[in-house]
Amino acid sequence: MNERSCDVAVIGAGTAGLAAYRAATEAGASAVLVERGPGGTTCARVGCMPSKLLIAAAKAAHAARNTDLFGIRVAGVAVDGRAVLERVRAERDRFVGGVLDGVDALPEAARIAGSARFADRDSLTVDDHTRITFRAAVIATGSSPTVPAPLRGLGDRLLTTDTLFEIPDLPDSLAVLGAGAVGIEIAQAMSRLGIRVTVIDAGDTVAGLSEPDLARQAAEIFSAELALHLGAKLDSAARDGDGVRLAWTDRNGRARETRADRVLAATGRAPNLGGLGLDVTGLRLGEGGMPEFDRRSLICAGAPILIAGDADAWRPVLHEASRQGSIAGANAAALAAGRAVTSPEPWTRLTMVFTDPQVAAIGAPYAADAPGRITGTVDFSTQGRARVDGANHGGLRIWADREGRLLGSEMLGPAVEHLAHLLAHAIGDGKSAAAVRDQPIYHPTVEEGFSTALSEITQSICQS
Repeated sequence: MNERSCDVAVIGAGTAGLAAYRAATEAGASAVLVERGPGGTTCARVGCMPSKLLIAAAKAAHAARNTDLFGIRVAGVAVDGRAVLERVRAERDRFVGGVLDGVDALPEAARIAGSARFADRDSLTVDDHTRITFRAAVIATGSSPTVPAPLRGLGDRLLTTDTLFEIPDLPDSLAVLGAGAVGIEIAQAMSRLGIRVTVIDAGDTVAGLSEPDLARQAAEIFSAELALHLGAKLDSAARDGDGVRLAWTDRNGRARETRADRVLAATGRAPNLGGLGLDVTGLRLGEGGMPEFDRRSLICAGAPILIAGDADAWRPVLHEASRQGSIAGANAAALAAGRAVTSPEPWTRLTMVFTDPQVAAIGAPYAADAPGRITGTVDFSTQGRARVDGANHGGLRIWADREGRLLGSEMLGPAVEHLAHLLAHAIGDGKSAAAVRDQPIYHPTVEEGFSTALSEITQSICQS
C-alpha cells in the first residue's frame, strides 16, 4: 500500500471539495484530493443545470402555446421529447466537462482516485492502494437522492434526479413523489412538455413556501397545470405492465390509485457519509451518523476534521457549498499549521425554485407568532409590469422589525430570482426598508412591486 502524508486531506471533488482544496493550498498547506467519481459536481451533472435546461425547453413550449393573450396565433406546437433530452444532455455534458477540466488542471500528485475510509482520527485509506496520514481532513462527499421504501422495488420504472436526465425519451405520464423545490420544478416542466403529471406529497405546502396566503396561491397556480395532491400518504407501489401503479391515501382518508409510466422520487437528498468509517475518528455523531459541527468554522467536534457542502446537510445549495468549502479548506490549513481558525458569519439564507411563477425564501423564515414584526405585501395580479407581460400571478411578503430593519421574505411571482438577490443583499447589509426604498427603481419594472412592499412597512412604522 502506498503511504502518503499531507497537511490537509479533502474527500470529494465536488463544489465544496474543490473549493476546500484550493483554499487549503492557497493558505500554504500541502493537500490531496480524493475522489471516487464520477465527478463533475452534483449541480452540473444531475442538479441545477440539467433541471434548468429541461425547464427552459418547457418554458419555450408553454410560451408558444399561450400567445393568444397578446393577439398572436400559433398553431401546431409539437414537442420532440428525444430532441429535448438530447439538448439537456449535450449542454449538461459541456458544463460537467468544464468542471472536469478544472480538476484535471490540478497537480496529478494531488489527485487520488478511489473511495476514502478513515482508519483513525489522523489517517485514512483509499480503497486498498493508498494510506494517507493528515493533520486535518475535510469531508465534502456530497449527497445522494433518498428513495422512500415503497418505491424501492420498481427497478427501471423508478427515476431520481441522478437518472431522470438519462432517459432516451419523455414518458407519456409521470408520478412525482414530493412537491418541494425539485419535485415541483420537474413536475411543472414535464407537464408543459405535454406529459400527464401527478404530484403526491404528505405535506401541506408547495415549493417550500410557509406563508399561508402564498402557499395557498402556489397550490392553486400549480394545480391548474397538473394533478397536485397535498396531505397525501403513499401506501404502496408496484410494477404494472410497462408502468407503475401507486396506492395512496388522500388528505380526507380516501384510498386512491394512480398509474403512470414512471415515478420520480423527489423526496430530498441524504449526505454521503456511509462507508467513511466515522465511528473510528472520535467524532461526536448524531442522528444518521452526522458529525456534530460548528456552522461557522465547520469544524467537527472530537477530531481535526471539517465538513462542508451537501455532506453537512445544512444549506445544500451551490453558493453555500462553495463558500463552506473555502471556509473549511482555510480552517483545515490553519489547524494543520497550529494557527487560529476563522468563524465567519453565515450568509443570509437564500433559496429559489425556478418554477413559473418563481419562488424564493430569504433571511429569517416566516413565523406567524414572531413578536415585533411588520409585514409589507404585494399582489402581482395588479402590478403594472407583471400585467404587461401576462405574468401577474403570486405576491411578495417582506417582514421587518419595529425599527424597519429588513429580516426576511417569501416570494411567489415573476422575476423573483432578481428580487430575491436585491433583498438578500439588503438584509446582509443590515439595511432598513426606508433605506432600500430610497433608491432608484425604474418604471415600468417588476421591482416597483418590491418598492410597494417596502413603502407599506415604512408607513406602518410612521403610523405606530
